[in-house]
Amino acid sequence: MIDAFADSHGIPMDRVHCKAIFGQGLIGGVPIFLAKPQTYMNLIGESAGPLAAYYKLPLNRVVVFFDDMDLPCGVLRLCDKGGHGGHKGLKSVIYHYRGNREFARLRIGIGRPPGQMDPKAFLLQKFNATARERIDVALKEGVGALTLLASKGLTESARNFNREQKYKHIRMQTLET
Repeated sequence: MIDAFADSHGIPMDRVHCKAIFGQGLIGGVPIFLAKPQTYMNLIGESAGPLAAYYKLPLNRVVVFFDDMDLPCGVLRLCDKGGHGGHKGLKSVIYHYRGNREFARLRIGIGRPPGQMDPKAFLLQKFNATARERIDVALKEGVGALTLLASKGLTESARNFNREQKYKHIRMQTLET
């Protein structure tokens, strides 16, 4: 998501800072900081926490992107706050934000493992062709949502975006049959 967003807005990701590949730019006059933590996924708070502290970012101006097995593959949700829902990377972010959960999240659905497949193995495998197509579409939609977020704010962006995403998985299933 970071790469797609940076590419679409011409933001160079050309620095390393706080264990992250980092870039910054402007979108409609709004300063944007982008960071791709280079830690293990379960430890991304080690990067996100120091970055927010260094730039003195209020957490209501932070958006964390993460994969979510509770959403169908390719479905996105923009949320204003919440818990970690068992996601170890998000748990790390909350810990390094000193327990504060008041930051936005863009959840990217990857679906559930098929049958009795181990969730860890599912998370580490490559997407099949259908899932890859859905993720590619979701990345484009996510770029649009984040661009809207920069200009309209979280409440309006989330309301409009989540309404569009609400039945996306049902439409996808209908197209497949």
